[in-house]
Amino acid sequence: MSKVLEILTPEGLPPLNEKPGVSFIMPVLNEAEHIEQAITTILAQEYDGDKEVVLALGPSSDDTNAIIAAMAARDSRIQTVDNPQAATPIGLNLAIAATRHPVIIRVDAHSGLRPDYTKQAIDTLRETKAANCGGLMLARGTTSFQKAVARAYMSPVGLGGPAYHSGDEAQEAESAYLGVYRREVFDHLGGFDEGIKRGQDWELNLRIRTAGGRIWFNPDMEVTYWPRGTWAKIAQQFWATGIWRAELIRRYGSQNSIRYFAPPLLVLGMSAAVIETLLQLSGSTKRWPKFLRRFTSLIHVPSFGYIAGILATASAAKDCGRRERFWFGIVLPTMHLCWGAGFLRGLVTGAGTTKDSSR
Repeated sequence: MSKVLEILTPEGLPPLNEKPGVSFIMPVLNEAEHIEQAITTILAQEYDGDKEVVLALGPSSDDTNAIIAAMAARDSRIQTVDNPQAATPIGLNLAIAATRHPVIIRVDAHSGLRPDYTKQAIDTLRETKAANCGGLMLARGTTSFQKAVARAYMSPVGLGGPAYHSGDEAQEAESAYLGVYRREVFDHLGGFDEGIKRGQDWELNLRIRTAGGRIWFNPDMEVTYWPRGTWAKIAQQFWATGIWRAELIRRYGSQNSIRYFAPPLLVLGMSAAVIETLLQLSGSTKRWPKFLRRFTSLIHVPSFGYIAGILATASAAKDCGRRERFWFGIVLPTMHLCWGAGFLRGLVTGAGTTKDSSR
């Protein structure tokens, strides 16, 4: 390992001051519904150190930028930089370049920080000597649909996977939700990869780990997340996310978890079942040998099992009304199939210029 990167290891990182200043960074585009609440939770952090908020403003078509301008006029801690391309990694890097404190905290316009989030983060960085840490994403909703999406986010049957969705014990991790970074990460690794439109946080965390740095998950660091509020936006979001995950697999191969292949396998299996059904209805399979017809009919078993599993999961959902339970049963396969279909597309063609059109 080069001496330049040894500084990111737990032994190489210099100790933090008792109350280091913190810089919150956030790329923003068309977030009029959530932006004021998100910034308010940042400014209300129960932390005595210096704080600043740097927002990278995309060309929003709603009142987002006007709301931010009004808040910045009332509070000098709020600063803005222009992000005309509206690309998340570019916006993050522009915001980082405008910060001045030794700890950089990524936040999202759809998120709300618990009051002690910053204090918990600083304590975690200091105690674990991590280069980056993150906490638990608590998805929440207001409408029946959004509550159903939040339930899917938190369910092992929904997103599952990383600890920051479903909760777990404090531990070293592969990646971190949002992220609370030591400035040394950006000084020595050069920031987010601007060619990766989604998943750029995973790629940066991979570089941190490759350089010997530690990523830490602390479930006491809680962030409220407000999912997108319509079915079309959820479908668009997961389609784009699947495409970019495939791009990361094209670039980094086996360094990705095998769990990412479950949704595309589901899509392939269900597509094969649909094709086999159409062939049966058209009478084409009547000309096939009997043993072949019996064999191909087995292709329906996984699909029926999946559908039964979704229905059972939705029926077993507790503490919710019929509308939320109904939407929960719709949202789960929407996430799985859109993500899986996007993954297959990205695996074949690459991500190219794909953007998340749900914003």
